[in-house]
Formats: sequence, structure tokens, C-alpha cells
Amino acid sequence: MISGTEALAWATLIALLILGAAMLLVIVRIVRGPSLPDRVLALDSLTLLALAFVCVVAVRSGIMLYLDIAIALALLGFLATVALARYILKRSEAIASDLGEDDQQ
Repeated sequence: MISGTEALAWATLIALLILGAAMLLVIVRIVRGPSLPDRVLALDSLTLLALAFVCVVAVRSGIMLYLDIAIALALLGFLATVALARYILKRSEAIASDLGEDDQQ
């Protein structure tokens, strides 16, 4: 019979392996992404996976200080996503205005 501690150790180990594999796949999407919005979405997914990874490490080690790190990482990921979304919006507006000027000439 498996004790609760052993079950938790196995569950967290499996979770870490799955999260690590997911991070590798997301990194491949960041590198190969066909467009900038795809890369931004992959970067946001990587932040979420890193957040989950830190939370699983906190559960596995029993050190709850890692949850503070997870909160800071979540805030940083949100701000990065908002900044990149604004960049994409400004870039598309600039391209649209450049195309509009070319049509008038």
C-alpha cells in the first residue's frame, strides 16, 4: 500500500515531468512560430507553465516561499503580455497607415 507521502511525491514528479515536456513544446512554438501573435501567445503559455512549475515545486518541497515567487511571476507575465499586445497593436496601426499613404499617392 502506498502512503500519502509517497503518492504526493509520485504525483509531483509526474507533474514536473509533464510540465517540463510542455515547456519544451512551447519553446519550440516560440522559435518556429509563424507570426508575432503566435509567439506572444506561446510566451504567455510559457509564463503560465513556469508558474505551475513553481507551484508544484512548492508543494513538493514544502517551502511555501515559492508561492510568493509564483505571485510575482504571474504579475510579470501579465504585464509582459499587455505590453506585447500594445506593441502588436501599434505595429499594425503603423503598417495600416503606411499602406493608406501608399494608396493615396
